[in-house]
Amino acid sequence: MKHRIVVLGAGYAGAYVAGNLARRLSPADTEVTVVNAVPDFVQRMRLHQLAAGQDIEAPKLADVFAGPGIRLRVARVTAVDPERQVVAVADADGGGELGYDTLLYALGSHGADRAVPGAAEHAFDVAARPSALRLRERLDSLGRRGEGGRVVVVGDGLTGIETATEIAESRPGLSVALVARGELGARLSAGARSHLRQACDRLGITVLEHTSVEAVEATRVLCADGTALASDATVWTAGFAVNPIAAASGLEVTENGQIVVDRTMRSVSHPNVYAIGDSAYAIGDNGRPLPMSCASAGYTGRQAIEAIVGRLTGRKIANTKLVYTYNHISLGRRDGILQMVDDEGQAKPKYMGGRKPARIKAGILKMSLWATSHPTFGMPKRKHPLAAAPDATAEKAVARREGGRVAA
Repeated sequence: MKHRIVVLGAGYAGAYVAGNLARRLSPADTEVTVVNAVPDFVQRMRLHQLAAGQDIEAPKLADVFAGPGIRLRVARVTAVDPERQVVAVADADGGGELGYDTLLYALGSHGADRAVPGAAEHAFDVAARPSALRLRERLDSLGRRGEGGRVVVVGDGLTGIETATEIAESRPGLSVALVARGELGARLSAGARSHLRQACDRLGITVLEHTSVEAVEATRVLCADGTALASDATVWTAGFAVNPIAAASGLEVTENGQIVVDRTMRSVSHPNVYAIGDSAYAIGDNGRPLPMSCASAGYTGRQAIEAIVGRLTGRKIANTKLVYTYNHISLGRRDGILQMVDDEGQAKPKYMGGRKPARIKAGILKMSLWATSHPTFGMPKRKHPLAAAPDATAEKAVARREGGRVAA
């Protein structure tokens, strides 16, 4: 019987890891199945551009996975039972259960629950393709009125900054305001903060700092200091949260629901479960938890590939880099900031601003799409057979070499 590898989620990390596992493991011994809620690959890093009105490619996952021979199940994951080693899914046909021998959990994150009254009912977001398209339709309708409109972006994290600047540049007829709980760009260096302010001034963005939102209504945003901001489209970008499925499954998770993993991205409570990207609580090479980011997804994904292939084939597991060295922020299509950070995650004085970082980020996005659409490029062509008993003999042998232990 073939060893069943099930990958939950086909975002940047999940799609890349699935393709490389299929490339490196013998199809005579293994089968790889990817479960994803939609049939397309979503360029999450570009959803703010989609909302602003740009055309963003969404490749069909069936085409992406055709080359490496991966099975695609378009369905929504509803539960994981690590004791029975099954995943429950729901789809148009009613769903069912998928059994696995190795599970890769890559469901990522979504927009955080909007506890502020009225935010869930009246605010838009760019956390998923459908919601970004709804915002786009709203902005289109404002443009058709011929008298402009007022957009309020709540949240001054990277998503909020990118969304506000993208809308302001792409739709100059709209008035854009950005609400920041603290100082704008507080996590950036002094020089980068100055560049950000200049960009907002150039784009005509009104910035409200040290401002908390108390409620969102259909046509306005109410602030704690009594200010009422007129708004034809309120965009909520204040935070992200992970899917609650992991916490409900019995896997060991953190308070926010991330799966606690070891250095090889393996669950500390269930050795045949791996987690990557935003779903994983992984400690980086600097001794600090990796932040939710596309960069972290790439690093944790590469480590998971080495770990799964190594354990299943009885080979030595290489430790790949787990680092976080910079923040990259787009400020529309012609401006950006590249902020270097230190081992403590704090901004270094050094930064780059202007057209060059904008071009660099555009190149990174293009490369990420290409790598996802060609998930096996550059990897070894040899397909490794599994050890005689990958779930027992090889596992124990690798554990002895690593100086660790496995469950009885």
